[in-house]
Amino acid sequence: MIREIVTYPNPILRKKSQDVTVFDKELHTLLDDMYETMLHESGVGLAAIQVGVDKNVLIINLPIEDEDDPNCGKQLKENLIEAINPVITHKDGAQVFNEGCLSVPGFHAEITRAKHIVVEYHNRDGQKQKMECEGFLAVAWQHEMEHLSGHVFIENLSYLKRKKFEKEWKRQLKNKN
Repeated sequence: MIREIVTYPNPILRKKSQDVTVFDKELHTLLDDMYETMLHESGVGLAAIQVGVDKNVLIINLPIEDEDDPNCGKQLKENLIEAINPVITHKDGAQVFNEGCLSVPGFHAEITRAKHIVVEYHNRDGQKQKMECEGFLAVAWQHEMEHLSGHVFIENLSYLKRKKFEKEWKRQLKNKN
């Protein structure tokens, strides 16, 4: 089922997510709904709080970038990462990436993140997993994990860029109503 995406400045996005303790059908339904919602909205990642559920759950599904692959540009279900209670155990380096967010539609900004990370998490069945990554995948992990701690990527902007964003965002919201 496609769920509604919570958009900025909804206070739900500021809520710190809670650890999952039960890996059951309800969790599986949430994960399945998040996947449908993410694809429907043309996203590459989604945190549960973005659909109004304050659980430490996120998904990531990057499109295939290999131009020699017939599936280039597509997101395949077998590449889906479902992460419950994720923790970054190591990060190093720095990279700048032009990010967007389903909760801040239509806005993109260059954000500095760690280049290389190691993440530990549980899969949908509660089995412990570990992943080491860099580049776009590392960016996606860090972006989604910020959501779990009650932050939105625009909080990484400089003071002046943030003020400019807030002014423009308020104008857009006013024009919608």
